[in-house]
Amino acid sequence: MKLGIKIAAVFCTVISSTFMVQQSAGASENAGVRQITVPSKERGSDLGVTVWYPAVSGGRAVTLGETVFFVGTDAMLEAPISRGKYPLILLSHGAGLGGTPQAMSWIAAPLAKQGFIVAAPAHPGNGGTNRSAAETMKLWLRPADISAVLDAIEEDAFFKDNLEAGKIGALGLSAGGNTALALAGARIDPIRLANYCDTDALNASLCGWVRQSGVDLHTMDMHLAGRDNRDTRIQFAMAIDPAPVDVFQPATFSQVSIPVEIVNLGQPGKIPLTAQASGIAKSIPKGTYSMIEDASHFSMFAECKAGASKVAESEEIDDPICSDGGSRSRFEIHEQLIKMVVEAFDRSLKTSP
Repeated sequence: MKLGIKIAAVFCTVISSTFMVQQSAGASENAGVRQITVPSKERGSDLGVTVWYPAVSGGRAVTLGETVFFVGTDAMLEAPISRGKYPLILLSHGAGLGGTPQAMSWIAAPLAKQGFIVAAPAHPGNGGTNRSAAETMKLWLRPADISAVLDAIEEDAFFKDNLEAGKIGALGLSAGGNTALALAGARIDPIRLANYCDTDALNASLCGWVRQSGVDLHTMDMHLAGRDNRDTRIQFAMAIDPAPVDVFQPATFSQVSIPVEIVNLGQPGKIPLTAQASGIAKSIPKGTYSMIEDASHFSMFAECKAGASKVAESEEIDDPICSDGGSRSRFEIHEQLIKMVVEAFDRSLKTSP
Protein backbone atom coordinates (compact mmCIF):
# COMPACT_ATOMS: atom_id res chain seq x y z
CA MET A 1 0.00 0.00 0.00
CA LYS A 2 1.34 3.42 -0.90
CA LEU A 3 0.62 5.08 2.41
CA GLY A 4 2.47 8.25 1.48
CA ILE A 5 -0.37 9.05 -0.92
CA LYS A 6 -3.20 7.25 0.83
CA ILE A 7 -2.94 9.09 4.14
CA ALA A 8 -5.64 11.21 5.58
CA ALA A 9 -7.62 12.20 2.54
CA VAL A 10 -10.48 12.58 5.01
CA PHE A 11 -8.27 15.05 6.89
CA CYS A 12 -7.60 17.20 3.84
CA THR A 13 -8.55 19.94 2.30
CA VAL A 14 -9.38 26.02 -9.87
CA ILE A 15 -11.50 27.91 -10.25
CA SER A 16 -11.87 28.61 -13.99
CA SER A 17 -11.92 32.03 -15.56
CA THR A 18 -15.66 31.72 -16.04
CA PHE A 19 -16.36 31.89 -12.29
CA MET A 20 -17.96 35.13 -11.22
CA VAL A 21 -19.27 36.47 -7.93
CA GLN A 22 -20.69 39.84 -7.17
CA GLN A 23 -17.81 42.29 -7.36
CA SER A 24 -16.73 43.60 -3.97
CA ALA A 25 -14.63 46.58 -3.01
CA GLY A 26 -11.09 46.33 -4.33
CA ALA A 27 -11.91 43.59 -6.84
CA SER A 28 -9.27 42.81 -9.45
CA GLU A 29 -9.24 40.86 -12.69
CA ASN A 30 -5.93 39.24 -11.78
CA ALA A 31 -4.68 37.15 -8.87
CA GLY A 32 -1.02 37.75 -8.21
CA VAL A 33 1.06 35.27 -6.24
CA ARG A 34 4.39 35.39 -4.44
CA GLN A 35 6.38 32.82 -2.53
CA ILE A 36 8.05 34.10 0.62
CA THR A 37 9.69 32.63 3.70
CA VAL A 38 9.09 33.71 7.27
CA PRO A 39 11.01 32.77 10.42
CA SER A 40 9.39 30.51 13.00
CA LYS A 41 10.90 30.52 16.48
CA GLU A 42 8.79 27.56 17.48
CA ARG A 43 9.74 25.41 14.50
CA GLY A 44 13.34 26.56 14.60
CA SER A 45 13.30 27.06 10.84
CA ASP A 46 11.72 29.17 8.13
CA LEU A 47 8.20 28.53 6.86
CA GLY A 48 7.40 28.59 3.17
CA VAL A 49 4.40 30.86 2.56
CA THR A 50 2.28 31.40 -0.53
CA VAL A 51 0.58 34.79 -0.79
CA TRP A 52 -2.16 35.66 -3.28
CA TYR A 53 -3.19 39.28 -3.82
CA PRO A 54 -5.14 41.62 -6.13
CA ALA A 55 -2.84 42.36 -9.06
CA VAL A 56 -2.53 44.45 -12.17
CA SER A 57 -1.19 43.09 -15.45
CA GLY A 58 2.31 41.71 -15.34
CA GLY A 59 4.27 38.86 -13.88
CA ARG A 60 4.52 35.34 -15.26
CA ALA A 61 1.58 32.99 -15.73
CA VAL A 62 1.76 29.96 -13.43
CA THR A 63 -0.56 27.11 -12.49
CA LEU A 64 -0.69 26.17 -8.81
CA GLY A 65 -1.91 22.99 -7.19
CA GLU A 66 -1.96 20.78 -10.26
CA THR A 67 -1.27 17.10 -9.53
CA VAL A 68 -1.90 13.75 -11.19
CA PHE A 69 -5.35 13.93 -9.55
CA PHE A 70 -6.33 17.58 -9.52
CA VAL A 71 -6.67 20.51 -11.89
CA GLY A 72 -4.52 23.52 -11.07
CA THR A 73 -5.42 27.20 -10.66
CA ASP A 74 -3.94 30.03 -12.70
CA ALA A 75 -2.22 33.03 -11.14
CA MET A 76 0.40 35.63 -12.09
CA LEU A 77 3.71 35.09 -10.34
CA GLU A 78 5.33 38.32 -9.07
CA ALA A 79 2.67 40.52 -10.70
CA PRO A 80 2.52 44.12 -9.40
CA ILE A 81 0.00 44.54 -6.60
CA SER A 82 -3.05 46.69 -7.31
CA ARG A 83 -3.08 50.05 -5.57
CA GLY A 84 -5.23 50.14 -2.48
CA LYS A 85 -5.62 48.81 1.03
CA TYR A 86 -6.79 45.22 1.46
CA PRO A 87 -7.86 43.04 4.39
CA LEU A 88 -5.64 40.06 5.17
CA ILE A 89 -6.90 36.47 5.29
CA LEU A 90 -4.60 33.93 6.94
CA LEU A 91 -5.33 30.58 5.29
CA SER A 92 -4.60 27.21 6.92
CA HIS A 93 -4.53 24.11 4.71
CA GLY A 94 -5.43 20.55 5.63
CA ALA A 95 -3.25 17.44 5.72
CA GLY A 96 -2.59 14.54 3.37
CA LEU A 97 -3.40 15.23 -0.28
CA GLY A 98 -4.64 18.69 0.69
CA GLY A 99 -1.60 19.43 2.79
CA THR A 100 -0.02 22.30 0.87
CA PRO A 101 -0.87 25.97 0.35
CA GLN A 102 -1.04 25.37 -3.40
CA ALA A 103 -3.84 22.84 -2.87
CA MET A 104 -5.90 25.78 -1.60
CA SER A 105 -5.42 27.82 -4.77
CA TRP A 106 -8.95 27.12 -5.98
CA ILE A 107 -10.29 29.24 -3.11
CA ALA A 108 -7.33 31.58 -2.50
CA ALA A 109 -7.08 33.00 -6.03
CA PRO A 110 -10.77 34.02 -6.19
CA LEU A 111 -10.42 35.69 -2.78
CA ALA A 112 -7.48 37.70 -4.10
CA LYS A 113 -9.53 38.78 -7.10
CA GLN A 114 -12.23 39.94 -4.69
CA GLY A 115 -9.91 42.31 -2.86
CA PHE A 116 -8.12 40.30 -0.18
CA ILE A 117 -4.50 39.46 0.49
CA VAL A 118 -4.39 35.75 1.33
CA ALA A 119 -1.35 34.23 3.04
CA ALA A 120 -0.96 30.48 3.63
CA PRO A 121 2.04 28.84 5.30
CA ALA A 122 3.08 25.27 4.59
CA HIS A 123 2.52 23.54 7.93
CA PRO A 124 5.65 21.35 8.27
CA GLY A 125 5.09 17.62 7.94
CA ASN A 126 1.40 17.93 7.04
CA GLY A 127 1.74 17.32 3.31
CA GLY A 128 4.07 17.07 0.38
CA THR A 129 7.09 14.80 0.16
CA ASN A 130 8.04 15.28 3.82
CA ARG A 131 4.69 14.45 5.36
CA SER A 132 4.85 12.81 8.74
CA ALA A 133 2.20 11.18 10.92
CA ALA A 134 3.83 12.52 14.07
CA GLU A 135 4.03 16.10 12.80
CA THR A 136 0.49 15.95 11.43
CA MET A 137 -0.86 15.10 14.87
CA LYS A 138 0.91 18.04 16.55
CA LEU A 139 -2.12 20.20 15.97
CA TRP A 140 -1.09 22.74 18.59
CA LEU A 141 1.88 23.87 16.47
CA ARG A 142 -0.22 24.97 13.50
CA PRO A 143 -1.70 28.18 15.01
CA ALA A 144 1.80 29.42 15.80
CA ASP A 145 2.66 29.01 12.09
CA ILE A 146 -0.20 31.36 11.25
CA SER A 147 0.83 33.89 13.89
CA ALA A 148 4.41 33.82 12.57
CA VAL A 149 3.11 34.63 9.09
CA LEU A 150 1.13 37.54 10.48
CA ASP A 151 4.18 38.88 12.29
CA ALA A 152 6.22 38.77 9.11
CA ILE A 153 3.75 39.95 6.51
CA GLU A 154 2.92 43.08 8.49
CA GLU A 155 6.59 44.06 7.94
CA ASP A 156 7.00 42.69 4.43
CA ALA A 157 8.17 45.41 2.05
CA PHE A 158 5.96 44.21 -0.79
CA PHE A 159 2.71 43.98 1.20
CA LYS A 160 2.83 46.22 4.26
CA ASP A 161 1.71 49.42 2.51
CA ASN A 162 -1.29 47.58 1.02
CA LEU A 163 -2.57 45.97 4.22
CA GLU A 164 -5.67 47.55 5.72
CA ALA A 165 -4.78 48.11 9.36
CA GLY A 166 -6.58 45.85 11.80
CA LYS A 167 -8.59 43.97 9.16
CA ILE A 168 -7.40 40.41 9.70
CA GLY A 169 -9.26 37.12 9.44
CA ALA A 170 -8.47 33.41 9.53
CA LEU A 171 -9.82 30.75 7.16
CA GLY A 172 -9.21 27.03 7.60
CA LEU A 173 -10.30 23.92 5.76
CA SER A 174 -10.39 20.49 7.41
CA ALA A 175 -7.34 20.36 9.72
CA GLY A 176 -6.98 24.04 8.90
CA GLY A 177 -10.45 24.52 10.36
CA ASN A 178 -9.15 23.09 13.63
CA THR A 179 -6.35 25.67 13.38
CA ALA A 180 -8.79 28.54 12.76
CA LEU A 181 -10.81 27.56 15.84
CA ALA A 182 -7.63 27.45 17.93
CA LEU A 183 -6.62 30.90 16.72
CA ALA A 184 -10.05 32.13 17.81
CA GLY A 185 -9.49 30.79 21.33
CA ALA A 186 -10.54 27.13 21.48
CA ARG A 187 -8.00 24.95 23.28
CA ILE A 188 -7.03 21.35 22.57
CA ASP A 189 -7.61 18.72 25.24
CA PRO A 190 -4.39 16.66 25.42
CA ILE A 191 -6.25 13.63 26.79
CA ARG A 192 -8.79 13.65 23.94
CA LEU A 193 -5.98 14.00 21.42
CA ALA A 194 -3.97 11.18 22.99
CA ASN A 195 -7.04 8.91 22.81
CA TYR A 196 -7.99 9.94 19.26
CA CYS A 197 -6.59 6.88 17.50
CA ASP A 198 -7.35 4.24 20.13
CA THR A 199 -9.91 2.93 17.63
CA ASP A 200 -10.79 3.69 14.01
CA ALA A 201 -14.19 5.08 14.99
CA LEU A 202 -13.23 8.73 14.50
CA ASN A 203 -10.90 8.67 11.51
CA ALA A 204 -9.96 5.27 10.11
CA SER A 205 -7.82 6.59 7.26
CA LEU A 206 -5.74 8.94 9.40
CA CYS A 207 -5.44 6.64 12.40
CA GLY A 208 -4.46 3.66 10.27
CA TRP A 209 -1.59 5.73 8.91
CA VAL A 210 -0.64 6.93 12.40
CA ARG A 211 -0.39 3.39 13.73
CA GLN A 212 1.43 2.01 10.69
CA SER A 213 3.91 4.87 11.03
CA GLY A 214 4.72 3.65 14.54
CA VAL A 215 3.28 6.73 16.25
CA ASP A 216 1.74 6.23 19.70
CA LEU A 217 -0.20 9.33 20.66
CA HIS A 218 -0.14 8.29 24.31
CA THR A 219 3.65 8.63 24.41
CA MET A 220 3.84 11.84 22.38
CA ASP A 221 5.01 14.89 24.32
CA MET A 222 1.84 16.97 24.65
CA HIS A 223 2.83 19.31 27.46
CA LEU A 224 2.08 22.28 25.15
CA ALA A 225 -0.97 20.78 23.48
CA GLY A 226 -3.53 22.43 25.76
CA ARG A 227 -2.09 25.93 25.61
CA ASP A 228 -3.99 29.03 24.54
CA ASN A 229 -3.17 29.69 20.86
CA ARG A 230 -5.49 32.67 20.53
CA ASP A 231 -4.17 35.49 18.35
CA THR A 232 -6.03 38.64 19.39
CA ARG A 233 -5.15 40.41 16.12
CA ILE A 234 -7.59 38.15 14.28
CA GLN A 235 -11.09 39.66 14.12
CA PHE A 236 -13.02 36.87 12.40
CA ALA A 237 -12.54 33.17 11.77
CA MET A 238 -14.18 30.79 9.35
CA ALA A 239 -13.81 27.00 9.45
CA ILE A 240 -14.99 24.69 6.67
CA ASP A 241 -15.50 21.07 7.74
CA PRO A 242 -13.04 21.49 10.63
CA ALA A 243 -11.41 18.22 11.65
CA PRO A 244 -10.79 17.01 14.20
CA VAL A 245 -13.22 19.08 16.25
CA ASP A 246 -13.58 16.38 18.89
CA VAL A 247 -10.15 17.01 20.45
CA PHE A 248 -10.93 20.43 21.93
CA GLN A 249 -11.78 21.29 25.52
CA PRO A 250 -15.56 21.87 25.13
CA ALA A 251 -15.73 24.60 27.76
CA THR A 252 -13.30 26.80 25.84
CA PHE A 253 -15.71 27.42 22.96
CA SER A 254 -17.84 29.63 25.19
CA GLN A 255 -14.77 31.80 25.77
CA VAL A 256 -14.29 32.63 22.08
CA SER A 257 -15.05 36.33 21.74
CA ILE A 258 -14.77 36.95 17.99
CA PRO A 259 -17.36 36.02 15.35
CA VAL A 260 -16.82 32.51 13.98
CA GLU A 261 -18.59 31.00 10.98
CA ILE A 262 -18.57 27.23 10.54
CA VAL A 263 -19.63 25.33 7.42
CA ASN A 264 -20.13 21.57 7.30
CA LEU A 265 -20.18 19.64 4.04
CA GLY A 266 -22.79 16.90 3.86
CA GLN A 267 -26.25 15.92 4.99
CA PRO A 268 -27.24 15.72 8.65
CA GLY A 269 -26.26 12.30 9.94
CA LYS A 270 -23.70 11.76 7.18
CA ILE A 271 -21.09 14.31 8.23
CA PRO A 272 -18.14 12.48 9.85
CA LEU A 273 -18.32 12.79 13.63
CA THR A 274 -14.81 14.18 13.74
CA ALA A 275 -15.95 17.13 11.59
CA GLN A 276 -19.49 17.60 12.92
CA ALA A 277 -19.48 21.13 14.30
CA SER A 278 -23.08 22.25 14.71
CA GLY A 279 -22.90 21.96 18.50
CA ILE A 280 -19.62 23.84 18.58
CA ALA A 281 -21.09 26.72 16.60
CA LYS A 282 -23.90 26.94 19.16
CA SER A 283 -21.37 27.07 22.00
CA ILE A 284 -19.49 30.01 20.49
CA PRO A 285 -21.22 33.26 21.58
CA LYS A 286 -20.90 34.82 18.10
CA GLY A 287 -20.93 31.56 16.19
CA THR A 288 -22.96 30.84 13.05
CA TYR A 289 -23.43 27.53 11.27
CA SER A 290 -24.51 26.31 7.85
CA MET A 291 -24.30 23.19 5.70
CA ILE A 292 -23.91 22.36 2.03
CA GLU A 293 -25.86 19.15 2.01
CA ASP A 294 -24.92 17.92 -1.47
CA ALA A 295 -21.19 18.23 -0.80
CA SER A 296 -18.71 16.01 1.03
CA HIS A 297 -15.43 16.43 2.87
CA PHE A 298 -13.67 15.69 -0.41
CA SER A 299 -15.32 18.72 -2.00
CA MET A 300 -12.51 20.73 -0.43
CA PHE A 301 -10.11 19.26 -2.97
CA ALA A 302 -9.64 20.96 -6.32
CA GLU A 303 -11.57 19.66 -9.29
CA CYS A 304 -10.51 16.18 -10.36
CA LYS A 305 -8.92 15.50 -13.71
CA ALA A 306 -10.53 13.01 -16.07
CA GLY A 307 -9.53 9.52 -14.99
CA ALA A 308 -8.34 10.66 -11.55
CA SER A 309 -10.52 8.11 -9.76
CA LYS A 310 -8.87 5.25 -11.63
CA VAL A 311 -5.43 6.64 -10.83
CA ALA A 312 -6.42 6.83 -7.16
CA GLU A 313 -7.50 3.18 -7.25
CA SER A 314 -4.18 2.16 -8.79
CA GLU A 315 -2.40 4.05 -6.00
CA GLU A 316 -4.52 2.16 -3.44
CA ILE A 317 -6.20 5.30 -2.16
CA ASP A 318 -9.34 4.04 -0.48
CA ASP A 319 -11.02 7.43 0.05
CA PRO A 320 -13.34 8.67 -2.73
CA ILE A 321 -11.34 11.82 -3.42
CA CYS A 322 -13.34 12.69 -6.55
CA SER A 323 -16.79 12.07 -5.08
CA ASP A 324 -19.11 14.77 -3.81
CA GLY A 325 -22.40 14.39 -2.04
CA GLY A 326 -25.03 14.83 -4.73
CA SER A 327 -25.76 15.58 -8.36
CA ARG A 328 -23.89 18.88 -8.60
CA SER A 329 -20.36 19.04 -9.92
CA ARG A 330 -17.41 20.00 -7.75
CA PHE A 331 -17.14 23.18 -9.80
CA GLU A 332 -20.68 24.14 -8.80
CA ILE A 333 -20.00 23.32 -5.15
CA HIS A 334 -16.85 25.44 -5.28
CA GLU A 335 -18.85 28.31 -6.75
CA GLN A 336 -21.16 28.19 -3.74
CA LEU A 337 -18.33 27.82 -1.22
CA ILE A 338 -16.36 30.72 -2.68
CA LYS A 339 -19.44 32.92 -2.70
CA MET A 340 -20.09 32.07 0.96
CA VAL A 341 -16.49 32.78 1.95
CA VAL A 342 -16.28 36.06 0.02
CA GLU A 343 -19.54 37.28 1.54
CA ALA A 344 -18.45 36.27 5.07
CA PHE A 345 -15.13 38.08 4.88
CA ASP A 346 -16.66 41.08 3.11
CA ARG A 347 -19.15 41.35 5.94
CA SER A 348 -16.56 40.91 8.67
CA LEU A 349 -13.54 42.77 7.34
CA LYS A 350 -14.79 45.27 4.78
CA THR A 351 -17.78 46.70 6.60
CA SER A 352 -17.00 49.81 8.62
CA PRO A 353 -17.98 49.57 12.31
